[in-house]
Amino acid sequence: MRPTSAVVDLAAVTANAAELARRAAPAELCAVVKADGYGHGSVAVGRAALAGGATWLGVALVEEGVELREAGVAAPILLLSEPRPNEMVEVVAHDLRPSVYSPEGLAAAAAAAATAGRRLPVHLKIDTGMNRVGARPTDALLLARAIAAKSDLRLEGVWTHCAVADELDNPFTEVQLERYERVLGRLAAGDGVPGPLRRHAANSALLLSGCRPDVSPIRRRGRYDMVRAGIALYGLSPGADLVSDIDGLRPVMGLRTEVAYVKTVRAGEAISYGLAHRFDSDRQVATVPIGYADGARRDYGLRGGQVLIRGRRRSVVGTVTMDQLMVDCGPDEGASGEEVVAGDEVVLIGSQGDESIAAEEVAARLGTIPYEVVCDIGRRVRRHYR
Repeated sequence: MRPTSAVVDLAAVTANAAELARRAAPAELCAVVKADGYGHGSVAVGRAALAGGATWLGVALVEEGVELREAGVAAPILLLSEPRPNEMVEVVAHDLRPSVYSPEGLAAAAAAAATAGRRLPVHLKIDTGMNRVGARPTDALLLARAIAAKSDLRLEGVWTHCAVADELDNPFTEVQLERYERVLGRLAAGDGVPGPLRRHAANSALLLSGCRPDVSPIRRRGRYDMVRAGIALYGLSPGADLVSDIDGLRPVMGLRTEVAYVKTVRAGEAISYGLAHRFDSDRQVATVPIGYADGARRDYGLRGGQVLIRGRRRSVVGTVTMDQLMVDCGPDEGASGEEVVAGDEVVLIGSQGDESIAAEEVAARLGTIPYEVVCDIGRRVRRHYR
């Protein structure tokens, strides 16, 4: 078995959930474990988050919720998008809480609940300006009344999602929350809409920023009754404005492998597909068994990507291939005995000696966000839980 693995610290998940629950209080914590727990493993992370104080789990797909149920997870599970009509039978059968925002979705949810002889709790999603999914604010009261009129459904929650909560100077978060609160006011005053309703709008960024004393009052109260924490649960920052706000949270994942092969590449020779990197002196080059099929981006070396070997930063060179990448380990150090050898540990994310490479650093080099870095780590990379 190859030595490449993602090391997942479940104790860090539990500790992070406890810290986020503390910051969210008195609101409940919904731990978002969609996309296989952002690549960390949804079942293991979900259990660890619940042990730390989360009371709900959030997923994107019906099959993600089913996987949790089949693993014995009993906590409420929120579906963050409206399932297709033909999926509502599975939603009811596995006691999932669907988000709804269309008449077709409501009808399908009610029919599935009626067939099963159950009353299904649903959450009405309001689109306050992200323009991805959700009902328009002007349609919210009509949809809430339609839910209340169906004896097989129960309106349990009303929620929205903020598009730029990680940008502290962007006023659009306040605009979205003001729209959301106007919807809540109309629902509270509307005939035929039973309450109370579980209100939730905060993602990781809104939760973290809402704890600051210098932000707007509406942002501070944006925790409402429940927060949906995703990236912060994994010890990663939602954005550049919030790096200091994850103090007290621990990174959960490390990515490690071993040197598979070492050779000397002569001055003037090039390396890997496309021969994009040419050496100007004789260099010791290590081949490492991880590639773009595992989540190491093909252009990582061309963007200055580094790894840790023997406690030092080393540059990835040339194009990352499907199963392997190459690392410049410097000139042959010969008699010093410090040359890199097969079997040496390689760290792509995590710490080695006094050096560390964080997922945020990898993301910055690639021009993306840490969410994508951890989610891209493929299934053939073994998850090692500790």
